[in-house]
Amino acid sequence: MRFRAKIVDLACLNHFSRVINTIAKLAKTCTLCLTDSKLYFILSDKVANGGVSMWCELCQGNFFDEFQMEGAAAEHNEIYLELVPENLSRALKTAQNAKTVKIKLTNKHCPCLRIAVELPSLSSSSRIVTHDIPVGVIPRRLWNEFREPSVPDFDVSIYLPMLKTMKSVVERMKNLSNSIVIEANLSGEMNLKIETDLVSVSTHFKDLGNPPWASEDGCQSSSQGRDLESMAEARIDIKKLQQLLAGQQVNPTKALCNIVSKRVVHFILLHEDVSLQYFIPALA
Repeated sequence: MRFRAKIVDLACLNHFSRVINTIAKLAKTCTLCLTDSKLYFILSDKVANGGVSMWCELCQGNFFDEFQMEGAAAEHNEIYLELVPENLSRALKTAQNAKTVKIKLTNKHCPCLRIAVELPSLSSSSRIVTHDIPVGVIPRRLWNEFREPSVPDFDVSIYLPMLKTMKSVVERMKNLSNSIVIEANLSGEMNLKIETDLVSVSTHFKDLGNPPWASEDGCQSSSQGRDLESMAEARIDIKKLQQLLAGQQVNPTKALCNIVSKRVVHFILLHEDVSLQYFIPALA
């Protein structure tokens, strides 16, 4: 298995850093899957056990000036690595004004992603700072655990309000309760609600719009034939929602959520070259 890549363009480098910072805020450890055209950052805590899961997809051509890889075998040209995204985020922080950043999979004492950052210097020779980030190589037999999660058979799909607005609402609410109810309907209305013995607070959003899923790609959802006004709702852990909103460093061009009543809320944040899906299971 071999992998090496290089980023020269500073805008691409800063964008890549922001994506990694976002992932580091959402996952303590995650799986990095490399293919010849894409990178995937995957967190697959079993939603059934109350864990969140994440699927973040990047087109390598939009970030890297050079990208070469050889997977585990010719017919399985993929590499799966387990890593701590915070370590990668820290390494990239040293690269803010770098001339180039090279990333390479090495195996000196243990498998590592070596990040070599070439920094501009006043003399003619440049300084190179290297970071070795330990990774675990995931064997072929376990790859099936890291497939893209299927879009759940949702009751309602709705565009989210401005994430900054939503974030400030959720931050105020999190001091009052550990859980929050998200409810929405097919008329573009969404409510964030907190109900405890002492207080009940709700924030209403309207005219958000509903994505044209069902008509577009034949994606059958249980929203078809549903009363437009009736609300689908799920109660979720408010800290997990706050983590998603606080971690956003890549301003998405589109953000939406699918609600499967009382089961899961599936967030999709789309940027032109990055997509992030995040599943938060409902609390009983």
